[in-house]
Formats: sequence, structure tokens, C-alpha cells
Amino acid sequence: MNKPFFAVLLAVTAQLLLPAPAAAQTDFTPTWSKGVVWYQIFPERFSNGDPSNDPKVTDQDGAYPFDTASPFQIHPWQSDWYQLQPYEQKNSKDLYYNLQRRRYGGDLQGVLNKLDYLQKLGVQAVYLTPVFWSPSSHKYDALCYHHVDPTFGPDPEGDKKLIATEDPLKPESWVWTKADLLALKLIEEVHKRRMHIIFDGVFNHLGAKSFAFQDVEKNQQASPYADWFMVKSWRDASKGTSFEYNGWFGVKTLPELKEDANGIVAGPKQYIFDATRRWMNPMNKGADHGIDGWRLDVAYDVGHPFWKSWRAHVRSLNPQAYLTAELVFPVEQTRPYLSGEEFDATMNYNFAFAVHDFFVQDATASTASQFDARLKELREAFGPGVALNMQNLVDSHDATRIASAVANPDGKKFGDWGQYFNWSQKSNNKSYNARKPTAPQRQKQKLIAAFQMLYLGSPMIFYGDEAGLWGSNDPDCRKPMLWPEKTYDPETFNPDQTRHDPDPVAFDPELFAWYQKFIELRAKHPALRLGTFSTVATDDAQKLYAFRRQLGSDDVLVVFNRGNQPATFTNDLLTQTKYRNAFTKKRVKQVTIPAMDVLVLSKK
Repeated sequence: MNKPFFAVLLAVTAQLLLPAPAAAQTDFTPTWSKGVVWYQIFPERFSNGDPSNDPKVTDQDGAYPFDTASPFQIHPWQSDWYQLQPYEQKNSKDLYYNLQRRRYGGDLQGVLNKLDYLQKLGVQAVYLTPVFWSPSSHKYDALCYHHVDPTFGPDPEGDKKLIATEDPLKPESWVWTKADLLALKLIEEVHKRRMHIIFDGVFNHLGAKSFAFQDVEKNQQASPYADWFMVKSWRDASKGTSFEYNGWFGVKTLPELKEDANGIVAGPKQYIFDATRRWMNPMNKGADHGIDGWRLDVAYDVGHPFWKSWRAHVRSLNPQAYLTAELVFPVEQTRPYLSGEEFDATMNYNFAFAVHDFFVQDATASTASQFDARLKELREAFGPGVALNMQNLVDSHDATRIASAVANPDGKKFGDWGQYFNWSQKSNNKSYNARKPTAPQRQKQKLIAAFQMLYLGSPMIFYGDEAGLWGSNDPDCRKPMLWPEKTYDPETFNPDQTRHDPDPVAFDPELFAWYQKFIELRAKHPALRLGTFSTVATDDAQKLYAFRRQLGSDDVLVVFNRGNQPATFTNDLLTQTKYRNAFTKKRVKQVTIPAMDVLVLSKK
């Protein structure tokens, strides 16, 4: 989300460690989510399927930079990212002020329109960043949890009028807006394609413009929501006190929900439980009509008692619901969340840290042996069910895109989150290379994508990585999606509005085909989705890494050459097992892998 994530990591690492469970857990994770290919969508930037619902400037009231007076229009989808458009130039503010005001008009109809694209790519599960009503582009400052943002649906003004008739404390009064109904249609269409979909739950805080906080601001202690937030003092002229409260990490637009020893307190807890039921069992039609699970934002900032209670509630609605947490902890601090009582998996940033160190870095890269040891620790930390469910990402809406990471080797390490977060923002680091990656850099990205699809777990693609999108850290990682049918302006502008040689911007069919090829291979081989993992070779001198995936008679041998020279791989497996090239089907007995390439062999 749009947040001081570097501060988060520094703070959470100071938290007390909870004791690890005494014994390995049984498999408490869902069946369907094991080994699936995930696709993360940031809806506002994915596809504008319905221009009639495009947000107005008033729809961002309450969102940074708190400017609803300056000229505004829907930003041209295909324009140069760093170029200030004429309407933006009129406010005399810099680029990064204006980037936060931009709206491109992405909506749920856009996601619906592109489901065939996702199927063509081979995606099996979709994670949407928040879709609930919010004034920001990222929507982590929710006005409520029980309605989809009206500008994501076909009738924004009509939806707002409907919502105004409700009593938020009475779920029986909640209406189904057209945006809500479109969300249900999206869920239905995803399920028709035998895919799954999860929503983003932001239960640590609401937005300052939410129904509850607005009432508290107005009515103070007399508000029915007075005990929902972390209020430090009330407005009282006789005592000379002002209204003060805790915002998430000091951000006043994100008032924190109140917690006690039992977790989030009764009022907001009941509201969250009611909203959860609404999206998981809409109109009491059954779990088949609802979302398939949740991704939980800043999970480390909500107490364990709440998560335990909420998981029980979720599983009562759908025993196969999938719950994944945003955590950036080392193993021991992560363990309590994955003990069987809270989450099934995490957004696997630890995987990303290891992958970046081995594949992205050059002079400072980890060795194959070091890479293997880090993966082994993660793979074995929480039991095989969790390992198969971990969302193995390499970037996200909160991090530099992988296409820009490979263009900036040997800087800060991704695992040093706080330093890396700032260093990888073009707004903070003028020397950061935000240009289009070169062909050798793209080859690194291809190797990383192949590793995601061939390794154990559930690979997650951030929208547009497969299409060629690049960009430094937030907000530059949130560019509009590249579509084959659109013609884009080249990138020529720097953030300071000086210019550089043009970088062509277009959907990359070759890169898409690469992702598609390895996803298809994963679909064909049960061993790649659900099989065991065993290390075959770690050749530090040649920068060669080989591993084997097995499930029953399905047997896949993978050899990566991370080096800049061809690498020779010799192993008894090549003579003992009748391996063929997984793509060409040719018999293989001797192996030489070109520089920066991968070879996949199969016995199936």
C-alpha cells in the first residue's frame, strides 16, 4: 500500500518473538491453493473497462495530497509516465505531487474484460488489492468494508445514494450496489473458468473519511463508534483538550482500530466479521458464490487473538478458504502466524530476498550454495502444506518491479527492506536507473520468472511483469498495464521534466510467451505443482544450480546457469534416468547450459 513500509520493518523487527510450536503442524492449508499460479492486480491501473464510471476529482477527497481544487481529468492511459500533462502543469506542483492525484480509470469491468487474457497466460488465482470504497488510488484507506468502490462499478452516483440509506451498524440494512453486484459477477466469471479470487482485507485501520471515523469526529464520545478507535483525548473546550488519536504509523488519514488483550474490540470486530460474511457468502447463496479467501494487509499490526478468532469465522463460512498474510519477518517471527490457527501462507518476501540476491545482483550476488541453503530454511520452516501455499513473489505493489530491479544490481539488498525501499524510489534516489531494461537485463528477468514457475510453492506475478512493465519503487511500480491493442507514447521524460533518449513502450509478446511457456510446463507436470524438491547440484564456480522435482512417476530435472559463461553439468542422473528436454522432447545425456539460461529435463 501507499505507506512508510521502511518504518514498518524497522518497528516490527523490534517486536517480541513468540515461542515456536513444539512439533511440526499437520496440514491445515486448503487443497486448491497448493502450487497455483497467482496474479496480483492493482485494479485502478489494470484496465479501464467502463469509461462512464471514471472517478471525479471529488472522489479523492481525503486522499493525499488533499487537493480537489486543482484542474483534474482522467490521465491518458498511454502517456509518458514521467511527463506532466497540461492539466497537471496548471497547479505548479512537481511530478510526485501529481502522481498521487492521477486516476487512470481502471475498474472491475476492466478486470472482467481481461479474464481471457489471464487464462491465456495460464493464471489460476487472482489477488486484487483493495476494491472497497476509498478516496485513494491504492484504496488502503477504506471508507467501509462492505461496499466496492462506486467508481469501480457502472453507476457511481446511484451507488452513493443507495449507501446513504443504510445504517452501517445493521447489516440487514446493507444494500447491494451496482458496483457490489459487478464484483459478484466477477467472482462468478472467475469461478466459471475454474480459477479462484481473493480480496485484500485491511483490518488494522479505516480511512479518516470512513462512516465510523467521521461520526466520531463529529459527535466525539456520543458517537456509537466512540470505542472503535485509539482515541488519546477528546475535544473539550472546558478542559482545553483537542481530539487526538492514533493513526497507522502516525498517518492521520488511517485511524487505527482499537485493540485490547483479546484483539480488535467488539464493535469493529463485529463489523469486520459481518463484512467478511457478506463477501464469502453473498446473499446467503453459499460459499461457491463468494470470494475464495483473503490477503491480510499489515497482518503484524493486528494481534494474534483477533486472527485466531477471525480464521475460525472464515473457515466456518468456507472450510477451503485461503488466508495469506503480508509479513516481512524472518522465519522465527513468522512461525506463530503459520501454526495452523491464523494463516495458510504469506506473501513470500523472504523468497524474493533470496532470489534477488542470487539472480539480480552481480558483484554482490550470493553463491549457489548460499542460495540453496536459504531456500531450504524457508522450504522446511512451516511444514509441506504451507510451503506449497507460499506466494512466491519477486515484486509487488510495494516494491520495485523486477524489470527495474535487474537494471540496478549491486545497490542495496532487497532483504534490507528499510534501506532498499528508499534507495529504490526514484523520488529519493536520482541515480536509480528507471530506464527500460536492456536485453541482458531482460534475460535476468526471464531466468527469475522461470525459477518462480519451476520452484516449489505458488508463484505470484505482479500485473504487467509478463507484458514488459518496468518501474522503480512506489509509486512508479504502479504504471498502467501494457495491452497489445494499445499504442503507447515512448518514455522520454525524467521526473524533473528534462528528457532522455526515447524508451519505446509496448506490450512485449516475446516476454509474455516466455512466462506463458513456463506456466504451461508447470500445468503439464504435477511434480512442478505439488512434487518434492531435492537439490542436485550447487556449483559455485560455474554459478550453476540444479534441482529435481518428483511426484509419482513424474520427474523433472532443472539446471540454471546464472554465470556469464556456458556451464557444463554432469551427474549420474543423466545416465541413470531417461531424461528428455521438456520442450523439444529430445533425449539428453550430456548437458551444456548457455550463459544466463535454464535447461528443463523431464522423464514423463
